[in-house]
Amino acid sequence: MLILKLSCPDRPGIVAKISSYIASHGGNLLEFNQFTNSLDAKFFARIEMDIDQIDVSMESFIKGFEVLGESLDATWHFRPAPFKVKTAILVTKTTHCLNEILWRAAHGDLPLEITSIIGNREDCKAIAEKEGIPFHYIEMDGDQKAGGFKQIAQILIDEEVELGILARFMQILPDWFCNQFAGKLINIHHSFLPAFIGANPYRQAYDRGVKLIGATCHYVTSDLDAGPIIDQEVKRVLHSHSPQDLMRLGRDCERIALARGIRYHAFDRTIIDGNRAIVFED
Repeated sequence: MLILKLSCPDRPGIVAKISSYIASHGGNLLEFNQFTNSLDAKFFARIEMDIDQIDVSMESFIKGFEVLGESLDATWHFRPAPFKVKTAILVTKTTHCLNEILWRAAHGDLPLEITSIIGNREDCKAIAEKEGIPFHYIEMDGDQKAGGFKQIAQILIDEEVELGILARFMQILPDWFCNQFAGKLINIHHSFLPAFIGANPYRQAYDRGVKLIGATCHYVTSDLDAGPIIDQEVKRVLHSHSPQDLMRLGRDCERIALARGIRYHAFDRTIIDGNRAIVFED
């Protein structure tokens, strides 16, 4: 199977041209998701195709698409399936998001090859050792922060990481780091953005008497907690809930939103469009 992800200026006949190219080589469409943003006249698509019976090699098929892609002024990406995405997980102290990722990856829900777990604290080291995953402890306190991010960047490069997951990694990333790995970093924010930013959003939510709390999975950009949103999850709050209850509900939201966001990204179901993420759910 082959996955094609594409975006281009909208115009008549795009779907027909793509479908015709696939059919002309003996490919078979398995799934064709598309979206047209009429406000910006942009077209987005994600296509799954069976290429077992195509009349050329997969490499020639992908190379041959260039003529059509360029004629559409498109940006596109092919990925053979099945596959696993090389992934590093960044953590600090809390473990619920890390455990959720590891469990789903082990059960095949997330197509991840976890190359390492990176922590600025050692609280998650035992989990990594239990799973047989390398753990990198990076000192980041005080004036060690700048050097720590350089070490993390080198680890991501050395391990050829395609996706970095901030699983409650409680550090603000420098602009250069965000830009170097743009589109490859996913964060779970412990709040239903845009609201209640900071270290203790559930206490803020309690003080404000909110009726819904949630969590937001988003791509990381140099704008703090303002990257394109991939997924969000909410829970209803009762007047009887304490701050501890909100934290419990919030952890559930974080695990669910992060897992879905990772899945959508890993299966090439997201396309970043400026400040927005187009998501073709499965």
